[in-house]
Amino acid sequence: MSVSETPAPVSLDDKYTALDGRVLISGIQALVRLTLEQRRLDQARGLDTRAYVSGYQGSPLAGVDLEMGRAKRFLDEAGVVFQAA
Repeated sequence: MSVSETPAPVSLDDKYTALDGRVLISGIQALVRLTLEQRRLDQARGLDTRAYVSGYQGSPLAGVDLEMGRAKRFLDEAGVVFQAA
């Protein structure tokens, strides 16, 4: 990139919305993104699928339920249902 080029704008939402390039995310955020990516791949293949994720507070994957809750608007858009148990 030359000095005169302006870098692309970056958003915290990129962790779930970026379709190319690199994103910096935690392992827990990667699990949420993986669910969203599967939905994108299914749609690209013409498949009408949905996803259902359930979890409970204190599970061995601590924090997934919290991150799924934070990502609710992205999950809703993608047809992913998260239900804390």
